Amino acid sequence: MLFVVTGPPAAGKSSWIQAHATARDIVIDLDRITVALTGPGAPHWNHDPVHVRVAQKARYAAIHEAYKHLDKLDVYLIHTLPDSKALAQYKRLDAEIIAVDPGRDVVMQRIEAMRSSEMRAVATKWYRQRARLPQPAMPQASRDW
Repeated sequence: MLFVVTGPPAAGKSSWIQAHATARDIVIDLDRITVALTGPGAPHWNHDPVHVRVAQKARYAAIHEAYKHLDKLDVYLIHTLPDSKALAQYKRLDAEIIAVDPGRDVVMQRIEAMRSSEMRAVATKWYRQRARLPQPAMPQASRDW
């Protein structure tokens, strides 16, 4: 089964996956991939653009390979802003789309604490596009950061 976990930055997508995935599952998370590909002490967000570019290439390869194994195990894929082409592909793959959103105020407060204008811009875009994304199956509880 493919689970596509979407939501704005700092919403708790990785935490949602941590609570639902098992050690046998595949988790494709750009932040985790980027950290895995950088040296010790690298930040968990606001990565260097070169690191992110390399990690994106690794993410695309991981997604392509993971699709081949959906009949054997579950795949959890974080995709913050899926476009219509990606959503169509997820529908063809019979994916379950999970929207993690603790609310705009909570997200923006978390982003402000990280002092990230880039994350703020992505969150703003996510909320603008929210109308076309599926609603969460249940209200998402969130922890303080």
